[in-house]
Amino acid sequence: MTTLAPSDKLSADTAMGPVTLLVADLDAMTRYYTDAVTLRILSATENSVTLGRGGIPTVILEHAPQLKHASPGSAGLFHTAIVFESKAALAAALYSVARKAPGTFTGSADHLVSIAFYFTDPEGNGVELYWDRDRTEWSWVHGQVEMATLYVDPNEFLSQNLTAEAQDAPDDETVFGRTQIGHVHLSVGDVASAREFYVNTLGFDATTSLGNQALFVSAGGYHHHMAMNVWNSRGAGPRMPALGLGRIDIQVPDADSLGELTERLTHHKVQVRDDGQTLSFDDPWVNLIRVQAGSA
Repeated sequence: MTTLAPSDKLSADTAMGPVTLLVADLDAMTRYYTDAVTLRILSATENSVTLGRGGIPTVILEHAPQLKHASPGSAGLFHTAIVFESKAALAAALYSVARKAPGTFTGSADHLVSIAFYFTDPEGNGVELYWDRDRTEWSWVHGQVEMATLYVDPNEFLSQNLTAEAQDAPDDETVFGRTQIGHVHLSVGDVASAREFYVNTLGFDATTSLGNQALFVSAGGYHHHMAMNVWNSRGAGPRMPALGLGRIDIQVPDADSLGELTERLTHHKVQVRDDGQTLSFDDPWVNLIRVQAGSA
């Protein structure tokens, strides 16, 4: 693995911003992410709804009824991963989805660094709801974080962590805190191109990989801010306009970090749209990424 100089890496304080989804049925998708997933509406217009908790935008839904679903095997979103502040908060959300949309549950896992539950929203977008173990409990070997996929019994998790408050008000911010995007997992055409773009060009660190099947990357020693796999999309080319992923937001801490990234992307001949406050550009599969300075 090529080791990049510090100036060629994203700031250690980089974090993920909200994920924008292009949706066919704005009302139905808003109900799913509020009633089931327990996000709150932070703002809304006729064609867009911003959802989150604690004032932090987490998911943005944009009405795009003119678009169709992508063809099977296309690149795009594998899942949006929303991180909760405690096991109790995650249990509250899990309980809510179990009551309001039980058919959307697809699985669960203990990844050693985190505990996660997986769903598919009403328009086929993958969703992960998870809680992180403390970083002191993570294990790193030769610069790679140890992760696994161990079974978690959802009912046992609820029995151990579900509270009375969760049953009455699973979206209560005063009890369960905020949410934010922990990571974004993409379906891509090949892992080598993903590594070249996300590590060597954009400046993430590779934290672990599964050969030519999947790559996990982060900034600042997080287990992963982004991941890319070919499980459903090996060989996929650039995306055509479709429902699903609209934009990935990344937040760097300050203008200097943004300026360094601009220089790096320009050096690598990535076409960048710079409005003076944000950078926008496409990855090799035409997934739109926007980077801005400021805290997550």
